[in-house]
Amino acid sequence: MLLSLMCIPHEDNCGWGKIGVVNEHRHTPDIQKLSIVIAMILLAYSTTAFIRLPARTFNLQLPGFLLVLRFNFGTLVAAVGAILAATGSDWIISTHPHAANPTRWHHWLVPAFTAVAIGISLGTLPLGPTWWIVFGFGAVLLASILMVEYISVDPDDLRYSFAVLGLDAVSYALFLIIVLSISGAGYRLYILIAAIVPAVFLLTSRSLFLHSGGKWRTNWSAALTLIITQIAAALFYLPLRPVQFSLILLGLLYGMVTVAFNFDEKLSGRALWLEPVLMASLFILTGFILA
Repeated sequence: MLLSLMCIPHEDNCGWGKIGVVNEHRHTPDIQKLSIVIAMILLAYSTTAFIRLPARTFNLQLPGFLLVLRFNFGTLVAAVGAILAATGSDWIISTHPHAANPTRWHHWLVPAFTAVAIGISLGTLPLGPTWWIVFGFGAVLLASILMVEYISVDPDDLRYSFAVLGLDAVSYALFLIIVLSISGAGYRLYILIAAIVPAVFLLTSRSLFLHSGGKWRTNWSAALTLIITQIAAALFYLPLRPVQFSLILLGLLYGMVTVAFNFDEKLSGRALWLEPVLMASLFILTGFILA
């Protein structure tokens, strides 16, 4: 997948099919709107440094088990940040010259999940140098993601391939953070599954959408979600450390998404499986080395 990213926007330029004239663009988002969105999100985040409210626990009795939900002020701020990031992304993208498609919900996903991850991190950190580093890094990361989402609207943009690469990297990193946080906190399997199913489905759907030139591959997404969920359930009770467990799932997910992309590109032989196997093996080996 990585080797083919540079050829996503225009296959004709990569030596496939007929060579034609390509109309490439380079558009940039409205800096004023981008600044307003980032400022609103950071304003919400800044409240976690000064407001500390007691956590609340809600018990929900379900058939066979008791579901305990714990909420605090950081959870609320993370949710507000996600809403601001999603609506802000839509507002910024709405001004794109090629944003003719009214369905833009898939551009909300990465900014919203990123805002949640940053908000939860700030809510758990005490005010100090580390808090300010995460605060500043979060601002830069959110601004970069919103700009990349804007670029990804137009497949003819000169920077489209780099935008897809950036969105993929952030998506996989967020998946790793989600799985690592849940497994490291010692939550039960049903909590992990409840987080993995939507995360895997949305990640694979968006990744295949970008790599296939704007075509949804929901059949692949559903199949990969089912496979990863089954593997996660099988590995959950094995004596694996959280970093091992998380990187194994990440490596398998990346490999399967790459196989799906290569299959849609009608690749065969080594071209179909070599990169997925190598990258999945690298992630899994890294997990055992770090552990």
